[in-house]
Amino acid sequence: MPIADPERPVYSLVVPIFNEEAVLPILLHRLDTLLPKLDGPAEVIIVDDGSRDAGSIVAAARARDDSRFRYLALSRNFGHQVAITAGMDVARGDAVIVMDADLQDPPEIVLRLAETWRQGHEIVYAQRLSRQGETRFKRLTARLFYGLLRRLTAVDIPENVGDFRLVDRKAIDAFKAMPERDRFVRGMFGWMGFRQAAVPYHREPRAAGETHYPLGKMIRLAFDGIVSFSDVPLRLALWLGTGVSAAALLFGGWVVWEAMHQAGFVAGWASTVVLLSLLSGVNLLMTGIVGLYVGRIHAEVKNRPLYVVGRAVGFERDEAASTDGESARYVGPRTSGPALRIA
Repeated sequence: MPIADPERPVYSLVVPIFNEEAVLPILLHRLDTLLPKLDGPAEVIIVDDGSRDAGSIVAAARARDDSRFRYLALSRNFGHQVAITAGMDVARGDAVIVMDADLQDPPEIVLRLAETWRQGHEIVYAQRLSRQGETRFKRLTARLFYGLLRRLTAVDIPENVGDFRLVDRKAIDAFKAMPERDRFVRGMFGWMGFRQAAVPYHREPRAAGETHYPLGKMIRLAFDGIVSFSDVPLRLALWLGTGVSAAALLFGGWVVWEAMHQAGFVAGWASTVVLLSLLSGVNLLMTGIVGLYVGRIHAEVKNRPLYVVGRAVGFERDEAASTDGESARYVGPRTSGPALRIA
């Protein structure tokens, strides 16, 4: 039985999914329990990041039958950070809560986030006290990543904080004005400032299914965070190049000295090969670091839409909407920020 259209929501819950059919029924049940406990009307925006399982069917059906839910399906897999951005772009609430679908971030913590927000904080992030169900290797690499990030960037990114957070409308509007393509959402909110507060919690094991953030994606996310908020790699390249050049100059001076004062001096093949290999390797390293930044500049200047939406269910109808409530509209590029296309 469809639920009557609610008034404009106070809270918007953005939940990105990717092949989450195993956990989605559990998630929907816990959200049904959570929403009545909030101190204002709420909406749930499920962002499907190119799922290939039955989870998309379940999510779209819920959006058709329950007006508290909306379903936004991207045309392909654009990545977790972009899916979060898509959900925040269409969120209507005064406070937007971002949470993963795997239930490692318990939905019940949203009540504590909302309470802290009501106290006057504009960004409230959930900080993990423990990480149950994760391997020792993952916990170690996470600790190393946060430690390295804090040392390489001037942005205050708290340790053991992911994307599970509540963001006030003021901060959401600032976020939507940031148009970069390689997005590191937690770093972007850290860069903004505003009044921020932490809500500690114990992260639970994944409720069902398998993780969609393997080591490769974690490494890429780490690179995105470092390159997006730090020029330290470029400065390291400069100092390393300077150091190697100085060492090569000293070595060249020593060779000239030996050639002038030692009869029959013949340069050794080993030293030549070692020196050439070292300089070539350093040159390739420097070129790679510079190329990484140049590649990101190239991606930015193309000014392509950040994502393309293939299907939307549960959104307000406009004059171009189809009869089943699935939008077929196009929202053009903003003056700053990604374009949203609903095909």
